[in-house]
Amino acid sequence: MAEDLGTRARLVQAGVELLEHGGVAAVGLRAITRAAGVSHGAPRRYFPTHRALLAAIAEAGFADLRAELGPALSGSTEPTRARLLEMARLYVAFARRRPDMFTLIFRHDLLEGAGEDLRDKTVPVVDALAKLVGGQAESQRALGLWASVHGIAMLTSTRALDLFDADVDALIVAAVDSVGE
Repeated sequence: MAEDLGTRARLVQAGVELLEHGGVAAVGLRAITRAAGVSHGAPRRYFPTHRALLAAIAEAGFADLRAELGPALSGSTEPTRARLLEMARLYVAFARRRPDMFTLIFRHDLLEGAGEDLRDKTVPVVDALAKLVGGQAESQRALGLWASVHGIAMLTSTRALDLFDADVDALIVAAVDSVGE
């Protein structure tokens, strides 16, 4: 059984590395098995479909994102502009540093029903953000902030904002200030 977990983990890690270096197009089953050093049939023992393997790869990335956001989202539940700015900056930095992983994490259309329950794992992050913004009653404001920051992150990760010589930090500050304290 330990070997099974090791093989599963190697497949996921190989997928993460291929994604980081070549994008989603590089994350084919044959490429993953070759990089993991396992037979071409090995993924089927752990993942019923290619989408299930992609979901496990996305979950690994989502775990990294949650770990990076952890300090900004934990602790006091008082809304503070500084904590919101920290969260937003960390979120955008993750997207800039790991654009293909960031995109895969939020490809719910591709990953829905593939395992790892990524949709359910997004909710606690938004709930924690709602607490920072001002409690559960403020969930619409929190969703608005997340949508704004996510948009900035996506545009940054694809380098679209480079066309406008945009001040990304100024955009983040404006998004956070739009929800008030």
